[in-house]
Amino acid sequence: MRFCNVLANRSEVANLGGIFVAVKYTRDHEVAYYECDVNQTMTFPAMIGVAIKTSEEQSDMLNRSADFIHSFGLTWVITNYHFQIERLPKVGEKIQITTQAMEYNKYFCYRNFWFHDEDGHELLRIESVFVLMDMKNRKMASVPEEIIAPFESEKIKRIKRFKAITKISAGESLPYRVRFYDIDSNQHVNNAMYFNWMIDVLGFDFLTTHVPREVNIRFDKEVEYGNEVMSHFEVIEDSGTESRHEIKIGDQLYCEANILWDIK
Repeated sequence: MRFCNVLANRSEVANLGGIFVAVKYTRDHEVAYYECDVNQTMTFPAMIGVAIKTSEEQSDMLNRSADFIHSFGLTWVITNYHFQIERLPKVGEKIQITTQAMEYNKYFCYRNFWFHDEDGHELLRIESVFVLMDMKNRKMASVPEEIIAPFESEKIKRIKRFKAITKISAGESLPYRVRFYDIDSNQHVNNAMYFNWMIDVLGFDFLTTHVPREVNIRFDKEVEYGNEVMSHFEVIEDSGTESRHEIKIGDQLYCEANILWDIK
């Protein structure tokens, strides 16, 4: 699939040889100090927050806002992220975030995000999977054509698979209690908060000497206010550095991830 040209702060649709290319949307952003860690680079929750804000702005422009989705009794939920990182955005840096709802099938919608610096160099790419959840029974719902049509996404039959997540074989764990500000407007833990629980357990020394290169994360179940989760982790250094993560309540898995790291 070929892409449309990136245009800041507006949507674009192109018809290439009779094949519609999905609508693309780009916004500018200046990285604030409160979005960064002690390394002066953008945190995962901040990057996700800016990415989701970009997709929300696009949806609003296409008259597919959260209120419109809620009128069907539905809400968007993210089940997967896959990050490919060239370089993390830095404090004070002016960047552009582009999003495109690439493809969809009966139940899954595949949306990409790209972060670029002022010179147009790609900093990172995020592939994501969205599903629609029924707000009453909290179960996955099929995707109505009326909701997805304005994005001009390609309809596919297959289910796209991310790389399999390697399980933890041994390791350590730390407990975290779900706080009020961890909960978003959908009444469950914001997906960005899982990164806080997973990254924090690695410790100051590790996080100031390593930078993430690739992240593969899958969200299985919703965590609610007042729950205490256990953040299990294992660091493998056989061929490169990989951290493996699981967020659990008791024996129940709620989220899992693999992160590949480079040494600074």
